[in-house]
Amino acid sequence: MKDPDHGEKPSESGASAAGRGEARKAPRGGKGKRRRRKPSGLPSAIASRSGLPGEAGRPAALDEAEPARKRKRRRRSKSARPEGQAAAGASGQGAAHPDTTISDKKGHKRSKKARHRRGLQGRPLAPAGRPLSVERASDASRARSGDAAAAPQSLQPTRSDKVSAPHLAPSEPPAPLYAALDLGTNNCRLLVAQPTRPGQFRVVDAFSRIVRLGEGLGASGRLSDDAMERSVEALKVCAAKLNARSIRRRRLIATEAARAAANGEAFLKRVAEETGLVLEIIDRETEARLAVSGCSSLVDRDTKSVVLFDIGGGSSEIAVIRIGENRSSRLANHITHWTSLPVGVVTLSERHGGEHVTPESFERMVREVEGMLERFDGPSVEALASGVSGSGFHLIGTSGTVTTLAGVHLDLPRYDRRRVDGLWLTDEEVSAMQARLLSWDFAARAANPCIGPDRADLVLAGCAILEAIRRRWPSARMRVADRGLREGLLTDMMADDGAWRRGRPRRFQRGFAPPPAGEERPKPHEGNKA
Repeated sequence: MKDPDHGEKPSESGASAAGRGEARKAPRGGKGKRRRRKPSGLPSAIASRSGLPGEAGRPAALDEAEPARKRKRRRRSKSARPEGQAAAGASGQGAAHPDTTISDKKGHKRSKKARHRRGLQGRPLAPAGRPLSVERASDASRARSGDAAAAPQSLQPTRSDKVSAPHLAPSEPPAPLYAALDLGTNNCRLLVAQPTRPGQFRVVDAFSRIVRLGEGLGASGRLSDDAMERSVEALKVCAAKLNARSIRRRRLIATEAARAAANGEAFLKRVAEETGLVLEIIDRETEARLAVSGCSSLVDRDTKSVVLFDIGGGSSEIAVIRIGENRSSRLANHITHWTSLPVGVVTLSERHGGEHVTPESFERMVREVEGMLERFDGPSVEALASGVSGSGFHLIGTSGTVTTLAGVHLDLPRYDRRRVDGLWLTDEEVSAMQARLLSWDFAARAANPCIGPDRADLVLAGCAILEAIRRRWPSARMRVADRGLREGLLTDMMADDGAWRRGRPRRFQRGFAPPPAGEERPKPHEGNKA
């Protein structure tokens, strides 16, 4: 039977007459058995839209026959439903067709377009007969008036609305900065670095300029006004770089030019007044040790003996290093003999001429340096190489002369420290490079990108000093070091502060490495300075 307001009424069993007729007309299948039809839906789902009295449209007869306990459970579940959905279910207005609801209960999937048409599904519905926009406007006005209790839950602050500060992992403090400045006879150099791996550091800032502070020093014994002016201007640049950073420790040194000049102390006072930098004049032994300290990483593990030399502008330092079984992390602790020759590229070129160098004048420069080395009581190459293989002894050169030879050998379009520092050169390659430079005139040397006009008159004087050292200690190979006193200063300061120490006590910071058991510590021998 049909209800004019609500359509066809279901029977008490929950199935319509049409459904019963379809069940009777179902075809037989299988072995003469009648195929059963699955229930078309939940009776409560259809009854909720039928408008009959009782809970959610259920027949009254079922409610009366049901135990009171089940009725209470159903009332609780009904009270938990949203008010808008309960009203829509009771009135039956706007409800979908029962077949559509039943198919949804079965789990049929809707198309993507149908899902997009859901609109405000899942949000609380406004009461019937009142537009949603009016409801939101009234809620917002109540919230602005201060009635927080009357405001809906979406307008009240919740725990999820509170913005908490992001959790930041504690970052490690940056590594401290160290600075080293070397004012030499020919160059003014600055290096700012921070320690990284044990025995190494990363360069943060650097500066280098040719100032020729020792120009004319050999003839007059004093620093010239032009040389001091050039040096002060370069030191002002260094002071600006140092003041722009937070430096933990710094050491500023001056070498042979300020050490030998009669007005060296007065010049350093002027530097302090005009730049604020206080420089110290170091002695020759300290200079030799610093030159060795900067080259610790260039000594191979298999090496037992090394002769390291630093050809400067006004002096040349030579150190004999013998490494035993107890190898120290500081290469300077293995120095057994050292000397400082009072000759450099600036002083030697001024005495013999640097622009026009002939093979005869070159040989005279070599013999002058050989005479100075004869007064040095260092061990011979036979004593250094005794008991070790050919690879156990080699030379290390740390100077502008050696790096220039390496750049010319590599035929670099411009000087590249990364390719030069640590390069190995054989004895034949060094001899070939010296002969090549000696065959060039001044213009050809100045045109080479690894030499330039500033070093064109000094490079052959440096080659003469190198040749004298090679004749005293012949070696099949030589390693190039583009490093010097600045690297030694940084290495010593970082080691003194324990920048690379990991819970180990510092030992043998000063002096030399401990000798083997039963032997005395070797004492370094200083050669004649004259």
